[in-house]
Amino acid sequence: MLDLMSRELKLPRTAVAATAAMLEEGNTVPFIARYRKEKTGSLDEVAIRAVEERLAYYKDLLDRRATVLKSIEEQGKLSPELKAKIEATWVKTELEDLYLPYKPKKKTKASVAKERGLEPLLDQLLVDASGADPMLLAAPFVKEGEEGLTTPSECVEGAGHILAERLNEDADLRARLRQLLHDTGILVSALREDKKEDKGALRFKPYWAFSEPIRKIPSHRLLALRRGEKEDILTVKLEVEREKLVSEVALKIMVNAASGYRPRISAVAADAFDRLLFPSLEVEVRMEAKRKADGEAIKVFQSNLDHLLLAPPAGQRCTLGVDPGIRTGCKLAVLNRLGQFVHTDVIYPLEPKRDLEGSAALLEQLFSKFPIESIAIGNGTGGREVEAFIRQWLKDTGRKEVVCISVSESGASVYSASDIAREEFPDQDVTVRGAISIGRRFQDPLAELVKVDPKSIGVGQYQHDVNQTALKKGLDDVVESCVNRVGVDLNTASYKLLSYVAGVGEQLAKNIVAHRFEHGAFKRRDQLKEVSRFGEKAFLQAAGFLRIRDGEDPLDASAVHPESYPVVQRICQLTGKTVPELIGNDAVLDALDPKALVDERSGVETVRDIVAELKKPGRDPRAVFEAVQFAEGINKPEDLAVGMELTGIVTNVAAFGAFVDIGVHQDGLVHLSEISNRFIKEAAEALSVGQVVKVKVMAVDLASKRIGLSIKALLPAAPGEPRQAPRHDARGPRPDHRGPKPQGRPQSRPQSSEARPEARGPKPPHKGPRPEARGPKPQAGGVFGPKSEAPKPGASLGDLMAKFGKGPK
Repeated sequence: MLDLMSRELKLPRTAVAATAAMLEEGNTVPFIARYRKEKTGSLDEVAIRAVEERLAYYKDLLDRRATVLKSIEEQGKLSPELKAKIEATWVKTELEDLYLPYKPKKKTKASVAKERGLEPLLDQLLVDASGADPMLLAAPFVKEGEEGLTTPSECVEGAGHILAERLNEDADLRARLRQLLHDTGILVSALREDKKEDKGALRFKPYWAFSEPIRKIPSHRLLALRRGEKEDILTVKLEVEREKLVSEVALKIMVNAASGYRPRISAVAADAFDRLLFPSLEVEVRMEAKRKADGEAIKVFQSNLDHLLLAPPAGQRCTLGVDPGIRTGCKLAVLNRLGQFVHTDVIYPLEPKRDLEGSAALLEQLFSKFPIESIAIGNGTGGREVEAFIRQWLKDTGRKEVVCISVSESGASVYSASDIAREEFPDQDVTVRGAISIGRRFQDPLAELVKVDPKSIGVGQYQHDVNQTALKKGLDDVVESCVNRVGVDLNTASYKLLSYVAGVGEQLAKNIVAHRFEHGAFKRRDQLKEVSRFGEKAFLQAAGFLRIRDGEDPLDASAVHPESYPVVQRICQLTGKTVPELIGNDAVLDALDPKALVDERSGVETVRDIVAELKKPGRDPRAVFEAVQFAEGINKPEDLAVGMELTGIVTNVAAFGAFVDIGVHQDGLVHLSEISNRFIKEAAEALSVGQVVKVKVMAVDLASKRIGLSIKALLPAAPGEPRQAPRHDARGPRPDHRGPKPQGRPQSRPQSSEARPEARGPKPPHKGPRPEARGPKPQAGGVFGPKSEAPKPGASLGDLMAKFGKGPK
């Protein structure tokens, strides 16, 4: 098994074996990746999770294999040859094919024929060398008055049913046909006749008359087809070259050349294929395609979530969180620099009340009472208008140093009504909780977003259509990875954030918070062992990821694991420095020879990590916070004009392109063909969630609230290629002018030297999960995308955006 995993994953066998052993012992992926590099050969989390996935697969297979062997043995049919075949297979599908003849069945045509004693007739028909008429051979099996045996013809037909079942249970034949269905099958969809007048069917218009090879279809199209089929809008089937496949079946029938049964072979083969083989194999092939599509969609979701969670924190700033509201007013929540809720109020700057004077007076009172440094405004309905009012008030009152930004509300309403929100703020209503969450998202996105189900954040593709168990596992892995890469402050973190620390979990996290409440702040990491049920195993996994600021030991504020503190002490002895004197002392640390500090527990890689951590203890891998400028005066789709050049923020990356927030309540779509001036297979090669980009407005459809954008239109032509003018639709002539440039509406996003409209976006600071979704090769096609990528037959911008389910914010 280990050899097989090594070949599949293209990893050294020793690394796979060591990783598998540590996983079996209960070690967590973050712990193995960070603190056991010598054993794994420095495998990153992606590789370790791949080992974890294959290990789980093979453990399931071994369990199933044992069940199969036991079942066949109890039937008295387990021959040495069959046992060897079963023990030699490492593919679940092959195992089930081998088990199929022995699997308990309901009554079938073949089982009835066997009960009637027709199996000997079949054997005789296959080996007969006399060329006798099958009806003559069947005559002795006729029994008057017994159903199915009253005529020779009925007997021969029954024998054919037995042969059809044998063909269906032939493992080699099933494998051959399965491969042919995958290689040559065409997925075909059509609109159901009874849905032609259904308005809901318009969402699936690109698939009303659609076909594509199943081996080539991109994940997003396959999932769209399945959704349309599930909603009874579309009929979807796999079309194949039936005659060719029936011929393959006929070749498996071993019959004497002189047998009179030979002319009936084609009919039996056709019956076996149509009635037994194709129905089951079609399901298997389509389910395998679905499994792969799920995997690709989940990886896109993982990548988007990873970038969202690792968005740069604004840090410890006294913040005013604003949850925009029209009828009930805009709820305000003042948070201190630690994110603690201290005050709430409400203003009414919007219609119908539109109390601008009263709202301004209340803001003045709050600023006089609290040292507010930043204002975070939810980007929901009314958010842009509230932002414009507050920014004007800041300008009028001379508070230019106060940062005013727009913050995504995605999932905030889910948090506000959640159990954890009620536990945190039992005396506040959902709107106040929403304002608190918005402010905290600005201060530390990771710490706040972990409280929300990732599926509610809105960065997934067809998230309700994929395997929900696999999706939850994949997203939980990303959250765990992000939390442990950043590290967690043991004395300030919520129990939800603590629960994602390696080895902790929800119950231990609650125990930590309870201990903190009863005994006060932790002074040393080893005090964790005083927490109820926090044993040595949990301490080993978690300690390195938990930070204690201003504690008794400066190493407790770093990522150096307590098990490696002796290495630091040896460094102190070697250099004559204390730990505080070592921290940040690059000159002394650079002069060390890691090989001289190796011991039986800490190898060279671990020592190097320790030295790097001493240079910058507790360093945050997230980018530095920077406010991003949106264009002033561009607040709604009606303010847009084709040709405008704007600053935007990528909010979602999909297989067919990316959605970009340009500050008008509705994200615009940058199709895959409009992202780069070089060939890319997927949007994730050039863009990531949170990336700042320059875009050109290519199309605005106010009726359907669709906005088409291009990044490529603002890029220089690729070397050796002429600059291709972007294609415009028939809504108007190609503009020569450039629209207004951004003037100063900020939004929090990472500072990056690559946050400009280059072909590639900023690199993530780790080897995180990479989306595997593949799209067809982009072609010149403008904002609506190339024909090869757009949903068939030809799709509008509305089709593309409706397909992804993006609506107004």
